[in-house]
Amino acid sequence: MSNPVSSIRNLGPAYEEACARAGIHSAEELRDLGADAAYAMLLRTGSKPHFIGYYVLVMALQGRPWNDCKGKEKADLRKRFDALVASSYDKGRSEFEAALDAIGVIERRS
Repeated sequence: MSNPVSSIRNLGPAYEEACARAGIHSAEELRDLGADAAYAMLLRTGSKPHFIGYYVLVMALQGRPWNDCKGKEKADLRKRFDALVASSYDKGRSEFEAALDAIGVIERRS
């Protein structure tokens, strides 16, 4: 039996919906993917990048309060987030095109 994404502390229905659009349908799938791979999938399927949303996911998967991220750890997460956005988010592509890209139907723009 699988648990919903929203069963993970700090991840609610909106995060669960975004994960479903990205093809992530359970808390177990999300944990197996890890924060970076999962967030990249969210970006490729139309979610807009937002640093707080990223670090909330990282903290949630570690079982920590969402606001526990501070100092050097937060700065390091910002670098990871910026790299993910640079490699996974194409603001010139529509959500439909992003969905086609996610399933391998069209090539990714450079």
